[in-house]
Amino acid sequence: MIFIIWQSERIGSFGDMLQILFNGLRIDLSLLSYLAIIPALVWILVLPLTFRHHLHRILLVWLWLSLLCVIFFEVATPTFILEYDLRPNRLFIEYLMYPKEVATMLINGHLLSIVLASLAFAVLGYGVLRFLKSQFHTAVPKMGFAEGNWFTWASCSVLLLVIVVAGARGTLGHRPLNPSLVYFSQDPLVNTLNLNSMYSVMFAIKQLGKEAQAAKMYGDMSSEKIFDIVKTQTQMPASAFIDPAIPTLAFRQAAHQGRPKNLVIILQESLGAQFVKTLGGRELTPNIDNLYQQGWGFHQLYATGTRSVRGIEAVITGFTPTPARSVVKLDKSQHGFFSIAQILQQHDYHTQFVYGGESHFDNMKGFFLGNGFSDIVDIDDFAKTDFIATWGASDGDLFDQAHLELLDLQKTNKPFFSLVFTSSNHDPFEIPANTISHIDDEAPLDSAIRYADHALGQFMEQAKQSPYWEDTLFLIIADHDTRTYGTELVPIKSFHIPSVIIGKDIAPRQDQRLVSQIDMLPTLLSLMGISDATPALGRDLLRNDIEERAMMQFANNFAYMTREEVVVLQPQKPSSAFVYDFSAKRLQAKPGTEKMAEVALAHVLFGSYAYNKQLYRLPTQPSSQPSTQPSTQPNAQR
Repeated sequence: MIFIIWQSERIGSFGDMLQILFNGLRIDLSLLSYLAIIPALVWILVLPLTFRHHLHRILLVWLWLSLLCVIFFEVATPTFILEYDLRPNRLFIEYLMYPKEVATMLINGHLLSIVLASLAFAVLGYGVLRFLKSQFHTAVPKMGFAEGNWFTWASCSVLLLVIVVAGARGTLGHRPLNPSLVYFSQDPLVNTLNLNSMYSVMFAIKQLGKEAQAAKMYGDMSSEKIFDIVKTQTQMPASAFIDPAIPTLAFRQAAHQGRPKNLVIILQESLGAQFVKTLGGRELTPNIDNLYQQGWGFHQLYATGTRSVRGIEAVITGFTPTPARSVVKLDKSQHGFFSIAQILQQHDYHTQFVYGGESHFDNMKGFFLGNGFSDIVDIDDFAKTDFIATWGASDGDLFDQAHLELLDLQKTNKPFFSLVFTSSNHDPFEIPANTISHIDDEAPLDSAIRYADHALGQFMEQAKQSPYWEDTLFLIIADHDTRTYGTELVPIKSFHIPSVIIGKDIAPRQDQRLVSQIDMLPTLLSLMGISDATPALGRDLLRNDIEERAMMQFANNFAYMTREEVVVLQPQKPSSAFVYDFSAKRLQAKPGTEKMAEVALAHVLFGSYAYNKQLYRLPTQPSSQPSTQPSTQPNAQR
């Protein structure tokens, strides 16, 4: 009820509030029934035995620990909602794997919330213990198998089991109660208010074991149809696909001819279009605004997800988003999974990752080393660190080290690729003092964004005066927005991010086409002069004839977006169709088309199927180009 009052503006009508209360009661009863299964079994099995007088102690401990867990998740919920605009879900569990970083972030950025939550947890936990003790002060009644009450014991046992199983199942329908059965709103937060947080997290843990089975969430489709659709949507001719064992492996002819270019990708932490004036946002990034005027700037580029590993997945591997965890963390993608580093390594590039924190975070180091990166540089390797924050060295220190690394790589006379991943613009938004002029009462987030932009601007000016500038392409792109929130099934405006390609030979261009993070990989290879086969589904944006589209994953909802239609897929529900109003930045309902629904389904199923069958890879032998090579890149801008 407290959360309903808190979020009453988002809920709207009184009828919706009543529906949330009713659905919440169903979910609460289901959770309590699950928690009661073990006490029920203990009661049934122990009651006939001679030591049944100890039963109340066993039940007391179990119920107290269970209710402590319920209380813990509920008191943690407000802070999580403020950060992610949802109840605790899978992200809650994933972040628990990094206690040092998360604890420091919470202490530095959310200390008051932690203190209040801890006090609430202690008080409620003590109160629950006192209450339970008062209910268990009497001995267990002497009724059971030992006294010969066979019928009474058996009848009570059956009735007890029926009650807890029926309560846990929560419905008489074909499927047991699950979140999708109580969702009714277009607002994801309102939908999660139907749940309690422990149920939400436990359901997410259950779903982790089904990550390769997106078909069970969204619907099934034959593998042949999946590949037919996604291959068609690449807009590559059939002759470009050269290996039946890797269905999406297609040869692309690069637009650039001549000596291959070096590549530096600067992945900007948590930077949405809302902060970039050029993209209609606030005036917090003057250096990025300037880069948009100097290079190839994308005005309608959308991230595929809401976490850094999802951004890495899209930019570095070109992989489509799925409801599973990012491939950066999944088991089958830790070796031999396609990445831009892997193919560049085959073209004799030195491949490098530079990060100001600890590279093992989010399994980045393991994933990179297994998929084409030969050199990992993190905070332990930095020549100097003037300021270390919760998540690692400041962006200024990071770019100083990146500059040194690029100077060394330039001296090798070997082409290179370097991924530089920033971290200053991350909660709790700690930045070095006296580096930027502060505005009075400026929010820490705004200061962090302006500092990150300042550090980037200094680095780019330094790069332009350096010997590696001559033959190097730079991609500056965000991994995701700072915070994803909104009242829609997929809040598309929160996926809008900046992206600009800059280099000595890149002509200034303002690109208004709707594109995705996954389009960066084939575009960069084409600009660099790398003609080869890859399994990526992204499009080379040097082509003039591409159809515009983007795709995004928000929790368990998947969106496939074109200029004309947005299809949103939800677990165990029919697809929903909208049109996106780019001016108002909101979805408007409209009748959907069967074709678009199939295209959306094929793309969300492709990721799960390709990962599970290990089809997103390069062949063991180098690919040979098709005889129809020129036709793979019609209308290319050269």
